[in-house]
Amino acid sequence: MGNPEEAGGNQSAEATDATDGDNGESAQAPKKFNRSKRFWAIIATLSIISILSALENTVVTTALPYIVTQLDLGPRYIWVTNVFFLTGAAVQPLFGQLANIFGRRWVTMTIVALFTVGSAVAGGATNGAMLIAGRAIQGMGGGGINIIVDIIVSDLVPLRERGNYVAVILLTYTVGMTLGPWVGGSIITNTSWRWVFYINVPVGGAAMVMIFLFLQVRYNKEMSLAQKLRRIDYIGNTILVGSTVAVLYALTYAGTQLPWSSPKVLVPLVIGLLGLVFFMFFETTSIAKEPVIPPRLFKSRTTSAIFAATFLNSALLYWCLFFLPVYFQAVVGNSPEQAGVNLLPAILVAIPGAVVAVLLLSRFGRYKPLHLAGFAISTIGVGTFTLLDEHSSKAQYIIYQSVAAIGSGMVLNTLLPAVQAQMDESDQAATTAAWSFIRSFGSIWGVAIPAAIFNNRFSQLSIDRISDPAARAVFSGGNSAYERASAELVWSFPEPTRDEIRSVYAGALKLVWQVAIAFVGGAFLLVLLEKETKLRTELETEYGLAEKKGKNDEEQAKVGEDLVVSNLVS
Repeated sequence: MGNPEEAGGNQSAEATDATDGDNGESAQAPKKFNRSKRFWAIIATLSIISILSALENTVVTTALPYIVTQLDLGPRYIWVTNVFFLTGAAVQPLFGQLANIFGRRWVTMTIVALFTVGSAVAGGATNGAMLIAGRAIQGMGGGGINIIVDIIVSDLVPLRERGNYVAVILLTYTVGMTLGPWVGGSIITNTSWRWVFYINVPVGGAAMVMIFLFLQVRYNKEMSLAQKLRRIDYIGNTILVGSTVAVLYALTYAGTQLPWSSPKVLVPLVIGLLGLVFFMFFETTSIAKEPVIPPRLFKSRTTSAIFAATFLNSALLYWCLFFLPVYFQAVVGNSPEQAGVNLLPAILVAIPGAVVAVLLLSRFGRYKPLHLAGFAISTIGVGTFTLLDEHSSKAQYIIYQSVAAIGSGMVLNTLLPAVQAQMDESDQAATTAAWSFIRSFGSIWGVAIPAAIFNNRFSQLSIDRISDPAARAVFSGGNSAYERASAELVWSFPEPTRDEIRSVYAGALKLVWQVAIAFVGGAFLLVLLEKETKLRTELETEYGLAEKKGKNDEEQAKVGEDLVVSNLVS
């Protein structure tokens, strides 16, 4: 393959022999963009799948404190959320490769089935270990959902027009994110916490039925099962999964429950990072005949810059989501529930902002201006966070959040199309999987790095600012400040000690935001390395919609499609 940047990312892949998912029809590229009823049924299906992911992000977070108490999880509570991210990140490249080998339909069914089964296991948990196991299974499904939706949209819609249809799915995702806290609170108040997870079972079941009915796309069925199994990069996947688990395990404890110097942090972290380096080397060898993450994805300046910017943007997103609540609770004095409400401006602005950004991308076909503007606005927004202290007004932190959220939203869903534009359509699944993996990998670092900065700075400031030795001892040890950032504890101290503690929290957070400025500013500089590439207007894929033959088959399919689509509309 030639240099994608010089080729304008618009070179046609040679027509690939691919058989129809149902009748062995031969596919030819490029294909017309087919907006049939089945196309819209697939978009509806992807929207329902996205609801699973959206609800999971907010419902569990709201209900977690209650669940921790009910199952007496103790310090293991951290794994209820972290194992979800860990397993999700680890399997994303594998799912991308399986989607190419076995086709999109059955891989998507497997992904949703994993999420649904994991939800059922978590809902039926009788102890902490069973809950964490269910969350691990659920995480694999969640990681798969994050990539398979993008892959399928890439199969069905030309790159230039994808933003219009991603916007439809994002709107559904916004509804799920917005309703999540209310749903979680209602479940805890009116029924058993188990329905926090059980609620996914009927939604997952409905999604699987729709996937089976509508997600009929072409893929190569000429290979035998044995030939397909030989295509899987077993060694590469094993190295990648093992290394990822080691790194994320270390980062789960680093800077929060254990110091970075602890052997329990350093050993798995070093092993994991060395494993990732070895993985990148292994993928370049002849042993990896079909690499799970092809090295060619990183050969151009633009793709490397976009992958790096994706990592930084993901880290920054979780940086804010985890440390703004610290400000709300320990400095402002909010309860955990109220802190969650105060985060809504970020969610309610970021996702609609992402919708507008992808629509602009489809309209003008220019991604670099969106990236430059997005990271510039994010830099300003994060910079305003340094102004927050114990005297800041509600209007201030709402406006500051909104500015940062607008910037983050502008790049949230425009980075992937930019990197896809550099690669041939045959690499779309691998490109999407690699991008999603880097995004997930960045999210964990976006918690570990600021946690280390925060706890270290808190320890330094507390020596001079907290006059009461007993109060200072409560937050000593380097890692206690983050864990004890609650209004209930801080407000239990009398004046003036309480204000001193609040001042230390505000001061430690100020350094956290100052370092964040460097991260988002670095992402802005990386965008300068991007080269604008024309977005393809033709669909050149071997995984497009399968066209049915036969009058009876067409009539039966039409009846079924009309029935389900009409039900969805109603």
